[in-house]
Amino acid sequence: MIKEISAEALRKDFPIFERTIRAKKLVYLDNAATSQKPIQVISKIEEFYKMHNANIHRSVHLLSYEATVEYEEAHKKVAKFINANSWQEIIFVRNATEGINLIAYSLCLNRLKEGDEIIIAISEHHSNLVPWQFVARKTGAKLKYIDINDDYTLSIDNYKKLLTERTKIVSVGHVSNITGIINPVKGIVSLAKEVGAITIVDGAQGLPHLKVDVQDIGCDFYVGTGHKMCGPTGIGFVYGKKEILEEMEPFLYGGDMIDTVTTEGSTWNELPWKFEAGTANIAGGIGLGAAVDYLSSIGMENVEKIEREITAYALERLSSIKGIKLFTPNKVEGRLGVFSFVVDGVHPHDVAYILDREGVAIRSGHHCAQPLLNRIGADSGTARISTYIYNTKEDIDIAVEAIEKVKSVFKV
Repeated sequence: MIKEISAEALRKDFPIFERTIRAKKLVYLDNAATSQKPIQVISKIEEFYKMHNANIHRSVHLLSYEATVEYEEAHKKVAKFINANSWQEIIFVRNATEGINLIAYSLCLNRLKEGDEIIIAISEHHSNLVPWQFVARKTGAKLKYIDINDDYTLSIDNYKKLLTERTKIVSVGHVSNITGIINPVKGIVSLAKEVGAITIVDGAQGLPHLKVDVQDIGCDFYVGTGHKMCGPTGIGFVYGKKEILEEMEPFLYGGDMIDTVTTEGSTWNELPWKFEAGTANIAGGIGLGAAVDYLSSIGMENVEKIEREITAYALERLSSIKGIKLFTPNKVEGRLGVFSFVVDGVHPHDVAYILDREGVAIRSGHHCAQPLLNRIGADSGTARISTYIYNTKEDIDIAVEAIEKVKSVFKV
């Protein structure tokens, strides 16, 4: 159990912050891309490979039993973390991208037809946009986009106009990876249910930062990814309501997802194994469970408190810099610590390069959200600072000083 809950205290759990970048303190502000990993998660993965490494669900020997128990326990931890009704509603996948594709292939390709409609937001990450373009093209369904308001929030008025009796799928991100805005997913889901639509929430950016209750949200599906929430890469999950998952066809076919196989045909395993074909990322799943344990030990209420404080400070400091444009609301409420910006006269990649020379890691480019960047007039991309539980005010101060150096170098 963590005794002190502060960014400074939590930072000590992350070994990467012991290193320097070109003899400078590492300031890691690329958390929307991936988070750093605490020693508790790293050690758990190491322990698995040292002490319990075996395949699951296949053997009666002790190592296989231990691996199976740990892997299944990780599903239960995730289920509890998001308040799923059953651990059988948690399917492990590689990442949120694969999770959305699983839903698109297994449910939507079989259910949608010409004339049906899919609604997503213009602000979606490509992971929650490109699969729906594919589904629309294959089925003849129409893809519709929720627009944004002048303050970058989703236009609920526009969303209401898009909803019709032909709406079959509504899929939205919990949090924008460009603006940091927390979308009102509970209200969006409620409106979708009035027309009988299936609802999906992309939680990749929300789950690491917010207390998530899928039963309260009311969504049919919620997808998350481990690497943004202190877990390893290559592991994520799909939450789906059990009755819908039981109706769906499998996403992949082969070993472990079957019950019986004959030369005439096959029957499927019970949930969630029906959707987890082949040898799983066992260490990754156990690592995800350890990440859930770590965040739970902090308490998501404390995570939110720490992040509100750093978000407020970062917004204040970044807003004070002359010559930069922030693509984000000028308020702390209803948002997370994601700050996309441009420096007048400087390409975002040049901004990121100079910051890297100062030990500051940020993201530059289109952030897999080109339709939104085109919509807000940032066609060439943006630089992006994104914070997490271990970021301090000193980190922000160093980043601001580095941005001032960018302005000096380019004489802007």
